[in-house]
This record gives sequence, structure tokens and C-alpha cells, in this order.
Amino acid sequence: MFNLSDPSRLITPWRAVAASFALNGFLLGTWAARVPAVMERHGLSEGALGLQLLLMGLGALISFPVAGRQADRLGAVRVTRWLVAAYLAVLVLVGLAPGPVTLGAALFFFGMCHGAMDVTMNAWASEVEKHLGRPVMSSIHAMWSFGAGAGLGFVVTGAQMGVPAHFALAAALATVIFVPFLTLRWSSELRPGAAGDPVFALPRGPLILVGIIAMSAGLGEGAMADWSAVFLRDVMGTSDAQAALGYAVFSVAMVAMRLCADRLVDRFGALAVARTSGLVAAVGIFCVTGLSSLGFALAGFALMGLGYAALVPLAFSRAARDPHVPPGQGIAAVATLGYGAMLMGPPAIGQIAELASLRLAFVLLGGFALAIAVLAPVLARRPAADAAAKGDAPAC
Repeated sequence: MFNLSDPSRLITPWRAVAASFALNGFLLGTWAARVPAVMERHGLSEGALGLQLLLMGLGALISFPVAGRQADRLGAVRVTRWLVAAYLAVLVLVGLAPGPVTLGAALFFFGMCHGAMDVTMNAWASEVEKHLGRPVMSSIHAMWSFGAGAGLGFVVTGAQMGVPAHFALAAALATVIFVPFLTLRWSSELRPGAAGDPVFALPRGPLILVGIIAMSAGLGEGAMADWSAVFLRDVMGTSDAQAALGYAVFSVAMVAMRLCADRLVDRFGALAVARTSGLVAAVGIFCVTGLSSLGFALAGFALMGLGYAALVPLAFSRAARDPHVPPGQGIAAVATLGYGAMLMGPPAIGQIAELASLRLAFVLLGGFALAIAVLAPVLARRPAADAAAKGDAPAC
């Protein structure tokens, strides 16, 4: 039970960092829910929207290494708080943009805030995980999916609220609901020498393999978001309504698994969970591509959600524990490959589908899922240095 008369008991380390993840998901979901309205407001074609989204993606990719270095130098929690303020302000600016040029500029900075915060809040989450002495990264990532931006978008669209008012309302609600949790007293470990590190650093040593795991999982997640409905409609011949079920099933399975994954990692170890996850995702892809039935396809999407759920959190947790690279830099390097694959993978799948078939593109995802199972030993967890109270993370 929450004790509202004692905020110190309500604002715990797990809830504080989980609130930052929920806020990040809430703001991105707010934008995603109004993309059609933004297209209409600015008279954008699909091609023009693609350019706008490319600017947002480039902003995120550029921000990763810079955010990682600043998190190491200034502290992950401090930089996360600054980025929250900037992210809230830029969301309002996106809604107020008077034309396509200013919209593109606003979306570039929106992507930068989103991507930079993704790195710093993961660095903070790794500190909380170390403090608690047990795996909590997956359950924290699940909170991102609970960001209710899309739900708010459904309500305000029905009420015919304009985009500027909606985005301002979302920023205000996020400030009231999530920001109070960020007032937690927390001291991040600082690494002043990070100021002299290279800004753009790719993974090296074992982190290259960790990055490949994140990239393989990112390819799968990106493909599900952008191509699952198209696969069901065009390859399997389903209706538009049935096609929408693919990503819904995938998302529900992923959230459910992320709520349970920490307990599984704690019991069986990161190696076993990662290897099983890769194999489960591969079986799911086989069900989708090899069995011509909507029921089997939906079961396959569910298995893919279960399989991919724990991989990115495990990759970030491993990157933060690397003995040769500071946490912020390690997470940023892995994020560049993981989220880069989410952004660039779907266009690549489209090219493969154009040259061969969408079914073949999905089969190739199965190869990456099997690679995860092979590379899983690189995620093996070392014993935690710290131990703390066990009652702060949600049970499965």
C-alpha cells in the first residue's frame, strides 16, 4: 500500500526510474497518436512524412553517444531530469510548429530529447539495479509500454481537440503525474574523465557481441511495429481489422514477459533467459512464415513478443556492467546499434520485400533470432556487488 502521508515511502528508487520510463513512453505515444492529424495540419504526403520521421530518427541517433558521455561526467539522474524538462517543452513546440520546416526542426530536437533520455534513464536504471542487488531492468522497461499517450490521444481525438492543445495538455499531465517521482534523492557515480572520451564511440571488445544482440532484437521489434499488419494483410490475405491483431498480440506478450523476466533472470541467469528468448523468437517467426493460418500467425507474433521482451533490457544491463567501458558510454554504444536497427531495419525489410518477398524478409529475422541464442553467453551476469531490500519491484 502507498503511504501518501509519507512521500519518502512512495518515491522509491524503482518507482522513480520507472516513472522516467513511463514519461518517455507517454510523450512518444502522444506524438504517435496524432501523426495523421499532423499530416493533415501541414499538408504532408506520405513521402514528406517519411522525411520528417527521418529527421526525428537522426536526432535520436546523434544524441546517443553525447548523452552517454554526459551521463558519465555529470550523473545519469541529473542529466535525465534536464532532459525531461527539455522533452516536455519540445513536445509543446512540435504542436505549435507553423509549417513543415519548423515541424522538421522541432521533430529533430524531439528525437534528440527522446534518444538522449533513453540512454540516461537506462544508465540510471542500471544504478538502481546495482543498488537493489537483483535484476529489475526488464520490469522497468515494461513501464515504458504503459505510457498512456496513445490512450489520451484516442480521447482527445474523439473530443476534436487540436494538436497544439493536446500536446500542451499531455505535457502538463506528464509534469503532474510523473515528475514528482524524479525528485528522489539519488547520487550517481561520476566519471569526470568522460569529458575527454570520444563523442561517437561504437562498441568494442565483448560489447560488440552485446550490440549485435541488441541489433537483432531491435530488428525484430521494428519489423513488428511497421510490417506485422502488412504481412497479415498482403501475404496472408486477412482483413484490415484482423491485420491489426498482429502487433496488438505482440505488444501484450512483450509487456507481460517484461514484467516476469527479472524473476526468471534472477532464478535461471541471463544466459539461459537470453538463449531461450532467441529460440522462442525464432520459433515464433517460423509459425508466422511457415504455417498459413491466422491462428498460427498470431501465436507466432505472441511468441516473438515473449522472445524479444527481455533482450534489450539484458543488453543494456550487461553494457552498464562492462569492466572496460563507463556505463553511460557502454549503454550509448549498444543503443546506437539496437535503436539504429529499430529505425533503419523496417526500410531495409521494405527493400528486401520489393526485391524478393516480405515472407523472405521475415525468414531473415529468424536467422538473427538464432544468432541471439548463439551469442547469449556474452550476457552472462556477474554476481551483484550490492544487496538491498527485495520488495521494491513488481512480482510476476
